[in-house]
Amino acid sequence: MREVAARAGVALGLAYYYFKSKDAIVHTFYQRAKDDLAPRLDAAHREKTLSARLEGLIETKLAYFAPNRRFLGALLGHASDPSNPLSPFSDASREIRDADIAQFDRALTETKTSVPKDLAPHLGRMLWFYQMGLILFWIHDRSAQQERTRELLAASLPIVVTLIKLANLPLLRPARRRVLNVLSILSEA
Repeated sequence: MREVAARAGVALGLAYYYFKSKDAIVHTFYQRAKDDLAPRLDAAHREKTLSARLEGLIETKLAYFAPNRRFLGALLGHASDPSNPLSPFSDASREIRDADIAQFDRALTETKTSVPKDLAPHLGRMLWFYQMGLILFWIHDRSAQQERTRELLAASLPIVVTLIKLANLPLLRPARRRVLNVLSILSEA
């Protein structure tokens, strides 16, 4: 908190007046990002295809968070522990996470993407995990303007969209059940 107060040019007491803890600062950051991103994500939802829409959603977030990439990297130590309130997987972050997952659900619905009924309640969350993996890669990406992340997105997104489309095939029902079983195990963790 001393460092935050010093960087903001305010007394430590004033910093504590606005933020009770470092956790409160991070959650304010998360909330502000959610609010600031809302109109930008709405613009990304103008894309007609699922692929273009998902790319737009993810690129919008990468562009928004670019000035804070080092800060996000500093939070990585907390990210892997869902019991840590700073983790994007924690109960304390549920509202932000659920709003983000809803963006992916919206993309699926508005593009009229056909999804099997058993997979539909889980697919938004799966796409959120895909996005989180890309963000993790982006945080560590040392290429100029994180071009390798853009390459990874361009290479992986067609695979993701193809798998979503193929999920409807009756032949893939056993594989889909296995994926859903893995998801149920992960949700209990």
